[in-house]
Amino acid sequence: MGAVGLLPWLSRTDPALTVLRARSAERTPTPGTLRAVRDQLGLEDGPSALLGRWLGGLLRGDAGRSWVSDTEVLPAVVQALGVSLLLMAGALVVALATAAAVCARTLWLGSRRRLGSRGPGGTGSAVLAALPEFLVASVLASVVGVQLGWLPALGWYGPRWTVLPALALGLPAGAVLGRLLDDLLPAAFAEPWALAAAARGVAPASIARQALRRCAPGLLPSLGLFAVGLTGGSVAVEQIFDIPGLGRLTLRAALAQDLPVLQTGTLALVALAAVAALAARLGVRRLTGPALRDGALHSLHRPTPPAPRVVPLGHGLLLAAVVALGLPRDPLALDTTARLQAPSRAHPFGTDALGRDVLARVAHGALTTLGTALAVSAAALLTGVLLGLLPRLSGPLVDTVNAVPPVLAALLVTGVAGGGPWTPAVAVAVVAWSPLAVHTSALLRQERATLHLTATRALGAGRGYLLRHELLPAVLPPVVRHALLRLPGIALGLAALGFLGLGAQPPSPEWGLLLAENQPYVERAPWAVLAPAAVLSLLGALAVTAAGGIRLPRRKRTPAPPRTSPPRPTQRPVRGAGNRANGHDGAAHTARTARTTSTAPTAPTAPTDTA
Repeated sequence: MGAVGLLPWLSRTDPALTVLRARSAERTPTPGTLRAVRDQLGLEDGPSALLGRWLGGLLRGDAGRSWVSDTEVLPAVVQALGVSLLLMAGALVVALATAAAVCARTLWLGSRRRLGSRGPGGTGSAVLAALPEFLVASVLASVVGVQLGWLPALGWYGPRWTVLPALALGLPAGAVLGRLLDDLLPAAFAEPWALAAAARGVAPASIARQALRRCAPGLLPSLGLFAVGLTGGSVAVEQIFDIPGLGRLTLRAALAQDLPVLQTGTLALVALAAVAALAARLGVRRLTGPALRDGALHSLHRPTPPAPRVVPLGHGLLLAAVVALGLPRDPLALDTTARLQAPSRAHPFGTDALGRDVLARVAHGALTTLGTALAVSAAALLTGVLLGLLPRLSGPLVDTVNAVPPVLAALLVTGVAGGGPWTPAVAVAVVAWSPLAVHTSALLRQERATLHLTATRALGAGRGYLLRHELLPAVLPPVVRHALLRLPGIALGLAALGFLGLGAQPPSPEWGLLLAENQPYVERAPWAVLAPAAVLSLLGALAVTAAGGIRLPRRKRTPAPPRTSPPRPTQRPVRGAGNRANGHDGAAHTARTARTTSTAPTAPTAPTDTA
């Protein structure tokens, strides 16, 4: 709240001038008029006094009055929050249905013990996850809403108005969730309970349900983050469909420096993030039961063979070919006689509204967009893993950071550091690490409750040994794959800021700016929008297929010591001498043996439901 309350002063602009222009753009900002605005709002008292008065009124149920419209703030924020929650509910339904479709094949094969026949896949879900939400919203609004007339494209007047924005928000989020779930399911189907259940003839549908329940605790925290992100981060979709949601209200208040509305909206998002995090923790505890406390779980992240590299290699070569073909062309050359031309031999991707070659702009924009996205992803991965290993420290911080929309973060960063080409990167990096930290904490909590870790700890292994040899090898590969899955999302975050005018400025060929510039011509010249969207989708396919090959190198197993003859009766063996002599090596060998036997197929006796 403190940083939000300082926004007008951090931006080094006169708050009275900004509020006056927001109230009426025609009024002349004379010194007397600005002085009257300062006296009315109490700006001379400073940000600390303003924040104190707002907090004092909030304790009495009064969030103040808007500086721009002079209306009560709390009713407007509550109404916008209700709209956003309804949109979030619809988007979550779409996301869950999409996630179910993504992992349906793995569920069907795994419940029938046929996962060995599963080939490489995931390209379709990767393309879906890489589609920008604002682009999906624009296509749905123009094609389904305007041209076909099946559903309303603008406004918010009833359930029919929620379908298109819910699809635009839920499809990409569901594709990411589906990929994360699809990464966990094979190990769940390989656990002893699943093997015993299949041997006893339990119905495949029941085995699939239990596998979903087994994997759900590792995904519930990420689902909570998605829910909050759908509420506060759907600014572009709300702009396109003219939805009076909380994200749009907060953005307008930030641009107008309307502090009472901005602070109340941000507080509502923080409270929603806290409620979602608490619900996720309770859900994890409910689904896991006493197994989490008793250390009776099996690891869901055992070493597996790397995925085939042919598919990601093909995607990478295709992306490199597009960039190589476009780099020799001039991305700034104007030709007003060739405006909005269709793809041809001279212009393989067509031209935009100013006659510029779209292929050239996509290729030159790839250098900045991909480089920035890679740098932000690496920083987010490092920060997320380090803070995820300290869940007690990072938990409240994650809840707060996740509640801040990237747009508001961009405005804060712009106010502190000023505008520049790296402003969107810093803004996205501020919030991009939180999903990886939550994923790390969830996996760490599950891995600490596994049988082999309990055995290793009981044999005297220290915390450093457990972290280096047991926890990190189990946690890092899925988190790195998650970071690769979010690489297109990082690029989309940068593109969304460019779409909203907070990123690169013309004539830069940055991909977000390309989509924003050509979006008004999507009906007349769809190639100008589809070309950068297709390259983004190709980036998503490359990230997802390459993520399947992320594995840590297998550690060399210490050969078992040769068996010796039992000691004579006159010789008393010293208890624990072997363990003390071997130290951590003996503990590690025994733990690995326990882990191997715990994951081997068991006799078809009564199945143990560890879910």
